[in-house]
Amino acid sequence: MTRNEITGIGSLEQAEHVADAHDVIRVIGARENNLKGIDVEIPKRRLTVFTGVSGSGKSSLVFGTIATESQRLINETYPTFVQQFMGQLSRPEVDGLENISPAIIVDQERLGANARSTVGTVTDAHAMLRLLFSRLGEPHVGSPQAFSFNVPSVSGSGAVTIKVGDKKGTREHRTFEITGGMCPACEGLGEVSDVDLDELFDRSKSLAEGAITVPGYNVDGWMVRIFTESGFVDANKPIADYSDDELADFLYKEPTKVKLQNMNMTYEGLVPKITKSFLQKDRDALQPHIRAFVDRAVKFLPCPACEGTRLNDGARSSKIAGVSIADVAAMQITDLAAWLETVDAASVGPLLSGLKTTIGSFIDIGLGYLSLDRSSGTLSGGEAQRTKMIRHLGSALTDVTYVFDEPTAGLHPHDIQRMNDLLLLLRDKGNTVLVVEHKPEVIAIADHVVDLGPRAGSNGGEIMFEGDVAGLRASDTLTGRHLDHRARLKATTRTATGALQIRGARQHNLTGVDVDIPLGVLTVVTGVAGSGKSSLIHGNVPAFDDVVVVDQSAIKGSRRSSPATYTGILDTIRTAFAKANGVKASLFSANSEGACVACKGLGVIITNLGFTQSVETRCEVCDGSGFSDAVLEYLLDGKNIAEVLAMPVDEAHEFTTGTAKTTLGRMKDVGLGYITLGQALNTLSGGERQRLKLAIAMAKKGAVYVLDEPSTGLHLADVDNLLALLDRLVDAGNSVIVIEHHQAVMAHADWIIDLGPGAGRDGGRVVFEGTPADLIAQPSTLTGEHLARYVAG
Repeated sequence: MTRNEITGIGSLEQAEHVADAHDVIRVIGARENNLKGIDVEIPKRRLTVFTGVSGSGKSSLVFGTIATESQRLINETYPTFVQQFMGQLSRPEVDGLENISPAIIVDQERLGANARSTVGTVTDAHAMLRLLFSRLGEPHVGSPQAFSFNVPSVSGSGAVTIKVGDKKGTREHRTFEITGGMCPACEGLGEVSDVDLDELFDRSKSLAEGAITVPGYNVDGWMVRIFTESGFVDANKPIADYSDDELADFLYKEPTKVKLQNMNMTYEGLVPKITKSFLQKDRDALQPHIRAFVDRAVKFLPCPACEGTRLNDGARSSKIAGVSIADVAAMQITDLAAWLETVDAASVGPLLSGLKTTIGSFIDIGLGYLSLDRSSGTLSGGEAQRTKMIRHLGSALTDVTYVFDEPTAGLHPHDIQRMNDLLLLLRDKGNTVLVVEHKPEVIAIADHVVDLGPRAGSNGGEIMFEGDVAGLRASDTLTGRHLDHRARLKATTRTATGALQIRGARQHNLTGVDVDIPLGVLTVVTGVAGSGKSSLIHGNVPAFDDVVVVDQSAIKGSRRSSPATYTGILDTIRTAFAKANGVKASLFSANSEGACVACKGLGVIITNLGFTQSVETRCEVCDGSGFSDAVLEYLLDGKNIAEVLAMPVDEAHEFTTGTAKTTLGRMKDVGLGYITLGQALNTLSGGERQRLKLAIAMAKKGAVYVLDEPSTGLHLADVDNLLALLDRLVDAGNSVIVIEHHQAVMAHADWIIDLGPGAGRDGGRVVFEGTPADLIAQPSTLTGEHLARYVAG
């Protein structure tokens, strides 16, 4: 029997056809979010870049369809016992997906702000260092866990039951000892909190008069009644008159059982109580008013016992050639790489080789300025994305699909070529690389381009072009027309009306920087990643008056939160509906009286199926609107409340009046005309979140606006709109400070402050101050060199 007969293939041509069919990822009828039933074929083992304006459907296709279905199918291969502990993914809205391979998503979501997570722990570099010191460190202090700041040293004893065969177990007394590296004073956090007691209470008042000023501690609430009715303190005596014992009981008493109104309660001093409820939680997870209180009341200082290293004396005493693991973790990674070259021990050769490879990857990816003890929560979105790449660069896996979300975010033009090299390296190892990107430098290296549009939201979701870069450039699509677009220098620049004077700035790598940031103009702060831009601006400018900081951090809210609720537009709309129909405004809230009784205002029915994925189905009672039928009977200018919330901002702007129309106008100005009023906030990208915050903040006049890379997520065609918006802000009497890498924004500035010359220890200095024209006239910095080429381009 021939090979063709065995496989059922009758000819060589048929065999080649089958092979070709498996060389593409085939998407059939994709309808996720705004995708309009699109079909597309994506070549495997190639680099494909997805382009299109923000909101055109790129992420819906790449992340919401291809990557989600790949991960969902992989999850289904695990035993049901394991699946019940995994996040459940719904099947995307698509008719068919063929030939997809396992997908690894490398996105810009910031790494968790867990206080115990560092650059070293999230990349396993610290785990390898611990092993290295446990083998070579002198004196020898124990296993790798003896160098872990997350493992305490514990000793004790207890009875255990020993079973022999089927016989009844016998009890045996055993002692145990766990030798970890955690500093006992700070419990491995590297810092201790110093609480300002005057922010916790008013000494001149008694507890009954409301002395406690901590949010949520109301006089008639249980949090205060535990103090007033415990018997440990006098509720009617001013705190200033407390005896030493009373003050100690009030502030620091250990947890003690008390009986209040026949209920067993636990009394605990105020300081440990707020420490547990506020200080030991992720700061970003706190409500804004709680976060503001914590910032006022608590100062975090390096732990004096371990000098901020997180490690106990034993871990720090063991050294390799006079260097401790704490010293190594604190080194700039470029210095760490040099130190590793001095370690020569054949007994740990494979370990050293792996560690050198990992550390080398940091440098290759442009993160050599970091240190392994840097808290992971302090990394920017771009730094977090590149840190996640570390795990994959040395991987032996091939034929994997890597999915990237704007990998150049946070990168100076000087660093983009390095990122391009890494993307090509992943491709050349036999992987499929899918990149959502706007930067022309990345589009230029693509093997294949998929352009979506023509516009955003309901006006997008279609394939406008598929092919190579030359074909895109020759096409008449929005992306093709703007691919070679260059911003020009302004003919004249504005004159400053004053300055914010920063003196002796030393945050992070800043070297005592003195700089005057001009007021009344558009100032762009530039420099390679890690040069000190954010340290200079975020570490100093907010201390001045009337400063509005608009960044890309997540907007807190539930699945019920939307642009309408976040901006306050919904309150205005509800009031208008109530006035027009003579009913209560609360009827027009899906979170209140107007909610559909079946789905409780969600618009979907969620069915929990245990270990399999939960199923969301459109609520048949309200047809997905979230409102009751009675509420939908009320109209405003011919529209019910659900129809208004389904409007894109552009349409809603024409429909509304007054303050709502003004706010919607600002949302249009920042390029958010395509999002709908009722869209869930958690579906917005980092750039969209920043622009939404900016739309709200723009109401303030005469302020200093600080924007952190506002071009993130913007299509080439939208950058001009951003520049016009920045001009309007300045012309309205504001000062605008932009931390930015986009060369079009640099070229449009009135004033540039360039930091460098390099990153980390090699940065932290102001290397240029002046106009863009002055910068390119004699380009002596990396920024100047790239901007000169861009403008000449």
